[in-house]
Amino acid sequence: MRDVVILGSTGSIGVQALEVIASNPGLFKVIALSSAGSNPELVIAQAKKFEVAYVGVVHNADLVRQGLPGVTVIDGANASTEIAAINCDVVINAITGSIGLGPTLAALDAGNTLALANKESLVAGGELVLSRARAHQIIPVDSEHSAIFQASMAGKKNEIKRLVLTASGGAFRDRANLDAITLAQALQHPTWSMGAVVTINSATLVNKGLEIIEAHYLFDMPYADIEAVIHPQSVVHSLVEFKDGSTIAQASPPNMKGAIAYALNWPDRLAGSTKAIDWSTPHTWNFAPIDSARFPSIDLARHCGQTGGALPAIFNAANEVAVAGFIEGGLEFKSIVELVAAVVAQMEKDCPKTLRDLADVSAIEDDARACAQAHLLRLAP
Repeated sequence: MRDVVILGSTGSIGVQALEVIASNPGLFKVIALSSAGSNPELVIAQAKKFEVAYVGVVHNADLVRQGLPGVTVIDGANASTEIAAINCDVVINAITGSIGLGPTLAALDAGNTLALANKESLVAGGELVLSRARAHQIIPVDSEHSAIFQASMAGKKNEIKRLVLTASGGAFRDRANLDAITLAQALQHPTWSMGAVVTINSATLVNKGLEIIEAHYLFDMPYADIEAVIHPQSVVHSLVEFKDGSTIAQASPPNMKGAIAYALNWPDRLAGSTKAIDWSTPHTWNFAPIDSARFPSIDLARHCGQTGGALPAIFNAANEVAVAGFIEGGLEFKSIVELVAAVVAQMEKDCPKTLRDLADVSAIEDDARACAQAHLLRLAP
């Protein structure tokens, strides 16, 4: 039986991970959970159902303690970092945003296997993360990176020519005019059910830009050899092209449980973790290049990744501010990437070439957020 810690237990990935675990009694034991605490009733219910020993929350700690007598409740901004350091077999980092970097480092330093769904950890601190990880300690949970991880096993590392990530295209893949976009419209993802930030990042394709940077670090591939294409059906999760011209794809219905189960039970597959494709019915799968004029976030992310140093962290922090501004009504949808590009352009010349530790990352992110807030006031409708 594997002991599991789940960070971000009340979010989409965390909830699905617990569903996978509940469907496989005897294989996993959840020993600790963490969440922001904005939904205390749910985290209390989760902790009771899985009889966890530890819970970490940032907010509503008193409510959680009252609801969980006998459970050790850790509170404060570093709660998830403390929870991630608990000795276990697998830590699932399903936190959204660069606040997941500290818990990622804590899990690695504790020697735990890290099932990583928090892409911002690698975007904001890729070199730092890799310097702390041993071989096979990080198992990707994002469906695209899980697909590449699986498909790459069809050949040797030196036989891989190119990685191809697939993108659904988000809520506005078929809409040319991006004026007057409402929050409700941006949250209507055509394929996936995800949290608000990830869904909006999918609509701008910033999410795919972040995933290109993540793929560079996870698979040690040059940016020139990482592509992204639009695939509206979201059935082919990504592809690996080999030097002999063969392309290996990983395909399954658009459901995160397959990738979650694979990371939880790696290196063994978990039977029945997701439905298989129904080959008794016709299927049409479409692929198309990304229009960089409509979706400039991809080229911007690639530029930040290739430049390296602190620039990917700046890109990510600026985007977090821009997305929050859109959610709160202080920024138009079409201005999200414009704001991020402005921050990158302003800070690029003087940004650090290396990030030595978590304090360095936090400092540059604070600077980027302050810069982004200034641009937010300028671009406010």
